[in-house]
Order: sequence, then C-alpha cells, then structure tokens
Amino acid sequence: MSSSPIGRRGQLALLGLSTAILLLTAVHVAWPVLAPVVFALFIIALVWPLQSALQRRIPRLLGVVVTVLVVAVVLAAVVTAMTWGFSRAARWLIADAARFQAMYQQAAEWLEGHGFAVTGVFGDLLTPGRMLGTVQAVAARLQTISSFAIVTLVFTILGLLEVDLVAAKLRALPNQAIAARLISAARDTGTKLQTYMLVRTVMSLITGALVAGLAAAAGLPLAVEWGVIAFALNYIPFIGPFVATVFPTLFSVAHFGSWEVPLALFCGFNAIQFVVGSYLEPRIAGSALSVSPFVVLLAVFLWSFLWGLPGAFIGVPIVIAALTVCAQFDGSRWVATLLAGSSPPKT
Repeated sequence: MSSSPIGRRGQLALLGLSTAILLLTAVHVAWPVLAPVVFALFIIALVWPLQSALQRRIPRLLGVVVTVLVVAVVLAAVVTAMTWGFSRAARWLIADAARFQAMYQQAAEWLEGHGFAVTGVFGDLLTPGRMLGTVQAVAARLQTISSFAIVTLVFTILGLLEVDLVAAKLRALPNQAIAARLISAARDTGTKLQTYMLVRTVMSLITGALVAGLAAAAGLPLAVEWGVIAFALNYIPFIGPFVATVFPTLFSVAHFGSWEVPLALFCGFNAIQFVVGSYLEPRIAGSALSVSPFVVLLAVFLWSFLWGLPGAFIGVPIVIAALTVCAQFDGSRWVATLLAGSSPPKT
C-alpha cells in the first residue's frame, strides 16, 4: 500500500529510528563491557606518541610496560587529588550538618509562611544520617570506579600490543582507498583527542587555580579543596562546572550566614567558568576541535544517561572521534560539516 516515495521514506525513517533505539539500548545494557573498551581506545589514542617513541628505542613489550606505568601514575595522582578534595569537603559538611539543618528550617518556615510547603518533600535531606548515607554512597561509587580503572588498564595493555598489527591489516585490505581513509581517520582522531585533553587539562588547571584564589580571597574554608574539585569536574563539560560552582556557593551560605558574600562568590565562580570555558578554551583549541555547543551538551547528557559518570566524561571525545571519521568519507562528510562549530572540520 505504501509504494509512493513518501511512504517509503517514512518507512525508512521509522526503521532508522527503531534501529537507533535498539542500538542505544544495547549500548546501555552492555556498558560494563563496552565502556572499558572505549576508555582503553581513548587512552591508547592519548599515549600512542609515547609508546611509539619508546618502542623505537626499547623492546615493544617493555615500552608497553613503561607506558602503562605512566598512565597508572597519572590516573592515581588525579584520583588521589579528587578523593582528597571531596573527602575533606564531605567531612566539613558532616561537621556543620547542624548549621545546615538550622538554615533549612528557617528557609522552610519562611516558605511555608508564604504558602510553599517543603517540609514533607525535603524534610530529612540535610539530616546527619542522610548526609552520612550520601558520603557512603559516594565511597561505594569510588570503589566501582577503581574496579573499572583496572579493567580499562588491562584492555589498554592488550590494545597497545595490537596497534601495529591492526595498522598492518588495514594496509593489506584489497581496497586501498578505504584503507588509507581509515588509517588517516585513526591518525587524525588521535591527534584531535590529544589536543582536546591537553587543552582541557590546561583549562582545568587555570579554572582550579582561579577558583581556589577567589575562595581564599573571600575567606571561604577549604579554598584549595574547592580548587581541586573545580579542576577535576572541569573535565565534564556543562555538568562539572555547574556542580563546581554550586557546591562552594552553598557552603559559603552556611559559613557566612548571609547572602551578600555567597552571591558575590557565585557570580565570581560563574565568571571564571565563562571566561575560561567560553573564551580562552575555544581560542586555544582552534577550529580543529570545533563542535556545535548543542552537540556537546547532547553528548554529555546522552552518554551520562547511558553510562553514568564515565559517559559524561567520554561523551565529547566520542563525538570528536565520530565526526573525524565522518569527515574522511564523501558520503558522511555532510554530517561532520553540519555538526561542527564555527567552521567545518578539515579533511
């Protein structure tokens, strides 16, 4: 009955939508297997220049060991700094739970006096028991991340040993044009991901230093800890900077007992995030990493929905890799051009 071109296009669109839903469902269900593999590929792309330089001077297996040790040391340093910052903030939160509870009661009474009933909804959120439960949940989450990191390192070791073999297999493909495109896409993806992480790390360091400096200048406790938290969360676009801004602001409300300083801190933290994220970073990264802000936001929320916190971190690198591959082929180059930021991606 649906033999018209419009009917066929509708069927194809419905088929494509159904396939996309099934694919995303499979990705979500299989995340314990897929996520470590994706993260391992991401790490391989970042450290391959080091591995390539090492294996020209020492045996490949020894080069892999050295590279993995470097990765493990870097990850351990970052995780230790994050754990230190969050644990210090959590201890301060638990110690001042009574002050938060008193402030909540005052705010609830004021709201109820104006017709807003909030006691039944938020009545026990700021109790010491609930706060302790939250801290324990975060600790359990950190243990899960540790197990995830170990599995990822295993995949990284195996992947580093296979890179040259996979490249040789690609070069041996009968269709040399496709092989050249795939090799070029892999090379360009690695270069862009290295640039992305370098820029993101520098911007995170700047953000953390500025947040710590502003907090110290305002007399807010745990200024260094807030800087470390801002540094760590800045790797997650949109969500991370928002959390890194809201948390110290709420703490400042409890510490200063007024709204003037917390309001100034909130504006200052947001100004730092805006200048670094929206002005400095795009100019340093250049057009090579130009991706539509809408696509970046969609990637962060979509992958955080699929894989949780790891997905929020890896969502943007996945988009960068996908657009780089699309830009290599004539049939898909329009996708890379459409989803790029200020300028089309270079082929």
